[in-house]
Amino acid sequence: MKLIFIFFIILILNNCSLNKDSQYWTEDVVKKSKDQKKLSEVLKKSEDITTMTYEEYKIYIDDYTKKSKYPDINR
Repeated sequence: MKLIFIFFIILILNNCSLNKDSQYWTEDVVKKSKDQKKLSEVLKKSEDITTMTYEEYKIYIDDYTKKSKYPDINR
């Protein structure tokens, strides 16, 4: 019984990610939700891009380039 318990403890600890650079630890949920809210507001205005402010247009273009099929030349 003790051997099985130790096995499960090792198994659980082995699956935990303690790497601080991993996506799970560095993801900022609050910032992501704010950005998503801004993006949804900008997409509502996307019918007429002349009514957008510079910041809204920048958010719109950034989202558009992320969704495009063109390769990333920054790599």
